[in-house]
Amino acid sequence: MFQSFEATSSPDQGPPRLKALRIEMKEAGVDAFVVPRADAHQGEYVAPCDERLAWLTGFTGSAGFAAITQQIAGVFIDGRYKVQVKSQVADTYTPVDWPETKLGAWLVKHLAKGDKVAIDPWLHTVADVRVLRSGLKSAGIDLVMSPNLVDAAWDDRPGRPKAPLLVHSIEVAGESSAEKRARLAADLKTTKRDAVVLTLPDSICWLLNIRGSDIPRNPLAQGFAVLHASGDVAFFTNATADEDVIAHLGSDVALYAYDGLPAYLRTLTGTVQLDPGSAPEAVRAVLDDVEGIEIDEADDPCVLPKACKTDAEIAATRGAHLRDGAAMVEFLAWLDEHAPSGALSEIDAAKSLEGFRRATNALHDISFDTISGAGPNAAMCHYRVTEDTNRAILPGELYLVDSGGQYTDGTTDITRTIIVGNPTEEHRDCFTRVLQGMIAVSCARFPRGLAGRDLDALARAPLWRAGLDYDHGTGHGVGVFLSVHEGPQRLSRISEVPLQPGMILSNEPGYYREGAFGIRIENLIVVREAAKIGDARDQLDFETLTYAPIDLRLVDVDVLSKFERNWLNEYHREVREKLLSRVSESAKNWLSAATRPI
Repeated sequence: MFQSFEATSSPDQGPPRLKALRIEMKEAGVDAFVVPRADAHQGEYVAPCDERLAWLTGFTGSAGFAAITQQIAGVFIDGRYKVQVKSQVADTYTPVDWPETKLGAWLVKHLAKGDKVAIDPWLHTVADVRVLRSGLKSAGIDLVMSPNLVDAAWDDRPGRPKAPLLVHSIEVAGESSAEKRARLAADLKTTKRDAVVLTLPDSICWLLNIRGSDIPRNPLAQGFAVLHASGDVAFFTNATADEDVIAHLGSDVALYAYDGLPAYLRTLTGTVQLDPGSAPEAVRAVLDDVEGIEIDEADDPCVLPKACKTDAEIAATRGAHLRDGAAMVEFLAWLDEHAPSGALSEIDAAKSLEGFRRATNALHDISFDTISGAGPNAAMCHYRVTEDTNRAILPGELYLVDSGGQYTDGTTDITRTIIVGNPTEEHRDCFTRVLQGMIAVSCARFPRGLAGRDLDALARAPLWRAGLDYDHGTGHGVGVFLSVHEGPQRLSRISEVPLQPGMILSNEPGYYREGAFGIRIENLIVVREAAKIGDARDQLDFETLTYAPIDLRLVDVDVLSKFERNWLNEYHREVREKLLSRVSESAKNWLSAATRPI
């Protein structure tokens, strides 16, 4: 479980790898090279062969990039990773606050007129390349497309994954692949487009009702696809397909080798749709060179219908969350029994939690590497425990565990913060403010058409009143037996996507005191039509999907309003009623006590 990529990318390996890359840059005649975290599919989670940023720098966060010149090596990280990056990269690398500092402006500052910046066009989107090229052009700096120079320096780079495809049940999906393809093909005809190029694996898996195992923790098959206005699909993947998968895909879906996309694109004619926000620049370049093709830029047509879950998907997800909630209760009861001794470590706890999930006999995989952080480690909001960073969970400390499961009927993601022993007043004050923000979002009722940015402040207001805040979004979209982080919906001050019924989101405000503790409480919620009240306006609200106790020892009851106390008591009543029959006899007494009215 903990044999992660970090084992081959420690900080002391960064300087020699940086030196090797700079030799490749010099031989290629370029003055800078950009190394993104992303792969050709812009995935947050990437295969080992695409872990270029981690291999080069040691930084293992799920977002960021490096910009390398002969004089300076910048590692660009957002607010989630400002603490983590300090412990993972050598002094030869310079952390850069992003997005406060833009890549183009940074390169202009560190390069001269006439210099060349190289990028691998498969790893950068059409939109990102346009922005970067524009910023460099004004300073007389050239942007050039290049083979990947990290790959040239990476002697033992793993091969591309080649895992089996899986059929995704129609009972869970609620709509057949043929129906999805017909619906999207009809849209292509209406807009007079002949085909659309799909580059996001979760879009392709959703469209074809398949799953895969190419990416750790995410049931995805890496690949590209072309959907034609006829409804036919060309699917380019290294994943293997048995007879059941071939029969499921049918004669309208043709399988090709992963690297066969460029040649296939050169056979197309007419108007081809491409999403500039997700498609690699390399794909646009191939289409640009084909006579008779007109590129029509538009959003990936799968993204929005995938985000708006069917009734069947929501019903299946409810079941997955109840199963997962029971596993969480078993874990929390176990933790309360064993943690006060001080003998448990972060890894012990993470392994135990995974064990309780596996004991359901329904777990496909965990949905991401468990964030298991005690004391100061929990202050790194996306902390990832390793053998080197593992520490004991000590009495008097807060323990934060953010985890989830991939089940064939749903994807879960839950965070709980637990006190071991007795909390301080500061612990209780900060925890209660975070809880108030989580409750505010849970109870939100809002007009149709509002976006995540319109609700984000609800979660932050209790913290703002004390001069506190957190440096991550309040929530992200979640798939159904797909990516645990799914767009386009978000609860974030930068999200402009209107929330629609069926969208599943996380609700996870937090607070982090560097070097001391971290707090986060997370439930998943789904957007639904709100019951008509008052003037019977068209409004939406949320249904909570996640059921597990919230640590009452950390709640300052006197600070909560009557409404907030009632919400917490009602939530815990539902937790108790939904889960009591699902847990072991030893956990039942603990669950009843943990969900007692306050």
